Amino acid sequence: MIRALFVCSRNKLRSPTAEATFSGHAGVEVMSAGTDADADNQVCADLIQWADIVFVMESRHRSKLNRMFGPILRNKRIVVLGIPDKFSYMDDALIAMLQERVPKSLH
Repeated sequence: MIRALFVCSRNKLRSPTAEATFSGHAGVEVMSAGTDADADNQVCADLIQWADIVFVMESRHRSKLNRMFGPILRNKRIVVLGIPDKFSYMDDALIAMLQERVPKSLH
């Protein structure tokens, strides 16, 4: 079982869409969180430690995670998906991008 954490800024649009999109995939357990203080589910050390792989939507999210959790991230795989903050929750174009970019990293 691979545990995947999806991270965006506020955990309202992109990362919850990713969580919903991959929650039914066999062999994958998913959660989502945000880096901002007002995120619906703010990323914390426990979530980072739980995850086998961390998917971030933009490189700025990886930078923020490194500042917040540097030592914990040392042995974690972090994948930058390159998905800008311009989509609504469960947007078809967002789901298509996620389905194209995420599975190749879930090995």
